Amino acid sequence: MKTFVGMPTFFLIVSVIVAEAAEVKPDAINSASLSTIPAERASKPSADPDPAIVRLQVLLDRAGTSPGVIDGIDGTNVTKAVASFEKMTGMPPDGTIDPEVISRLETGGPIIGTYTVTADDAKGLVDHIPADYGAKAKMPSLGYTSLAEKLSERFHMHIDLLTALNPSSDFVPGETVQVAMPGPPRQGKVARIEADKTAGLVTAYDNRDVILAAYPATVGSEDNPSPGGTHKVKGVARMPVFRYNPKVNFKQGKNDKVLTIPKGPNGPVGSVWIDLTEPTYGIHGTPDPELINKVGSHGCVRLTNWDAEELAGMVKPGVVVRFIN
Repeated sequence: MKTFVGMPTFFLIVSVIVAEAAEVKPDAINSASLSTIPAERASKPSADPDPAIVRLQVLLDRAGTSPGVIDGIDGTNVTKAVASFEKMTGMPPDGTIDPEVISRLETGGPIIGTYTVTADDAKGLVDHIPADYGAKAKMPSLGYTSLAEKLSERFHMHIDLLTALNPSSDFVPGETVQVAMPGPPRQGKVARIEADKTAGLVTAYDNRDVILAAYPATVGSEDNPSPGGTHKVKGVARMPVFRYNPKVNFKQGKNDKVLTIPKGPNGPVGSVWIDLTEPTYGIHGTPDPELINKVGSHGCVRLTNWDAEELAGMVKPGVVVRFIN
């Protein structure tokens, strides 16, 4: 026998479900418990952000094992970050969020804090970013397209999470907004880097072979594989100009001529380029941080802008970069 729910009751149920799915507020995140995250997590995670996952992502970021974009969504980048944290701290790297992992991650301090937008934050914005490289080359710069986008990258967040935490904000100078607090960049001297294509992971080690940091990464693709073998860091360029050569790099759209694409965080290689001794290859940022380890690259190693910037601050020419798998 079918049971029909009355319309008032139906709308109440829907409202409760929507309200629970949208419960990503600063207080909920700051008071969330990592113990509510199942040890055996679903193979297909929910598409709705979870306050406990936001907390986990921020704590992993602080610990030096980046989850990539902080968005409150569980997934492979989160699991890899947990496993890297376990490896970094001498635990079995199984990616399981058990009591020992939780006790070592929970360092205190608010996960979500406040930031007052400044006039300088509104500088350097552009109206849009064209997809075509020929159109990109005609622009004076490839900056952020909105103040919200700029802030989301500064605080390692997905723009949807930033706007969810600040539903009434116009993101203009003078406003105080709620943001994630991932902590300062990692410090140290990297002695070697491993870029693992199969795992989609870049791991940086010091001269004692201790993990300094780990980042989710896109390492080449089937059509444009990474170089393989061992290479070295040649140098670092911040806010690099990208010189597109279809005969050397790859073919983009109908562009068959050499182009000089201006600098900016929304440029093809993001806000930093770590040059390798293998010609045309490097470790670099991206204009699409949410796609890290979800789509292929043109052979290089792609990180979020903030992860690439952090790594760039810890390397110098001569650092060994080994491609595995």
